Amino acid sequence: MELSPKQQNTLALLKDKKPIRVLFICLGNICRSPAAEGVLSDIVENQGCADNWIIDSAGTGRWHIGQLPDNRMRVHARRRGIELTHRCRQVSAADFDDFDIIIPMDSQNESDLRRLAPSVEAEDKIIPMAALVDKAMRYDYIPDPYYEGAEGFELVLDLLESGCQNLARLFS
Repeated sequence: MELSPKQQNTLALLKDKKPIRVLFICLGNICRSPAAEGVLSDIVENQGCADNWIIDSAGTGRWHIGQLPDNRMRVHARRRGIELTHRCRQVSAADFDDFDIIIPMDSQNESDLRRLAPSVEAEDKIIPMAALVDKAMRYDYIPDPYYEGAEGFELVLDLLESGCQNLARLFS
């Protein structure tokens, strides 16, 4: 995990807050962000602390609003015992009021969120997913598996499991 001092401070301020409200962000809200939502939900459910969390996901784009996540991601997640039932939605400025931590999957998502943030304080809530992942990887972001084969979906789920386990550990 490679959190900056500012990101560490943001998370430290939430240490005693319950519930922790987390929003995962990707481009279309059909692969990475709903998978992250499902992975973290599964982790905190298995730890017996699901009541301490509010977990959601959204996309910066609006192409898939109302749809289920990509079927390939749902299949790969299901093989790990995770059902992805989220309905895609687009992120809005109001989400900065509704969530404590907003986690983009890549630098474009992060840039889009920074433009959307209504204040500097709201912008401080943005913590990239890659900062939470502790696995050695050749990426400084969570790659979009949409145009990849099965390996791409498995890689993303591996990275999300690492990042979500670390996030859950910070608040356990």
